[in-house]
Amino acid sequence: MEAFKTLIGQSAQMESLVRSARMVAGTTAAVLIKGETGTGKELLANAVQASSPRSSKPYLTINCAALPESIAESELFGHRKGAFSGADSNQQGRLTAAHGGTVFLDEIDSLPLPIQAKLLRFLETGECQAVGETVNQKVDVRIIAATNSDLHEKVASGQFRKDLYFRLNVVPLELPSLSERRSDVKLLTTHFSKMIAKGHDRIPISFSKTALQSLEAYHWPGNVRELRNLCERLSILMPGRLLEPENLPLELKRNQVLQEGSVHLPASGIKLENVEIDLIHQALERSSGNKSKSARLLGISRDTLLYRMRKYEMR
Repeated sequence: MEAFKTLIGQSAQMESLVRSARMVAGTTAAVLIKGETGTGKELLANAVQASSPRSSKPYLTINCAALPESIAESELFGHRKGAFSGADSNQQGRLTAAHGGTVFLDEIDSLPLPIQAKLLRFLETGECQAVGETVNQKVDVRIIAATNSDLHEKVASGQFRKDLYFRLNVVPLELPSLSERRSDVKLLTTHFSKMIAKGHDRIPISFSKTALQSLEAYHWPGNVRELRNLCERLSILMPGRLLEPENLPLELKRNQVLQEGSVHLPASGIKLENVEIDLIHQALERSSGNKSKSARLLGISRDTLLYRMRKYEMR
């Protein structure tokens, strides 16, 4: 199976992303995958690796957020016996173990700053230095990194190294949120329903036209993962059914996005500035303060959002 077929979608955003990913897959360049939680960053990383000349070589996945700071350096670069308390033997680092292959660093923004500096040196020189070792070891590893954070903001606040960001961001691949590619919802529900039914030995569910409209109108804060989980829940509880809007969870009915023309001006009038401030607050709350995500929810650029926040003296 062609690796990129695992990325389900026919929207313009997904087709553009897959074209770029195919082109970069055949190189050795570092790749930075950006996207909200649940958009499929690891799936994209796997497809890039599987389509690369290194597909038969070692491929290690590291969740940087799950690495305790005290052992992060040792895990990545290895350590020499006696380098620190508890280092009873030499340990090979994960980067060294993946020599000739690829390492996927998920949630790279979680790496402590000192480790970021060491990773930057590795990217620039290809050299690893184990903890307690005085000699560098040359290692050939391709790095694919991923983040669901706004690295611009992380750099501005001093939480992420600017030089490392630019070194990783040579070929950025940004996964669109599900709300940005609503035309793919029908395709995804069909795919998930068939796949899940097969896995649970059940008859696939299907959605009526009005139910699909409800799914397409929902803002999907959990993105594709949330949609998959919904399909699994409904497949287990209502196998083989043609589902109507009343069969959908309450949150889908309560949180449908406003359709064009559904906002009406009250007879008493409104103060437009207050409406804009309220919508900005809602977008920031929904995106946990991420300004890039908030701008996308509002259909404006990040710079426009920042301008309006300054205008209204919002923090």
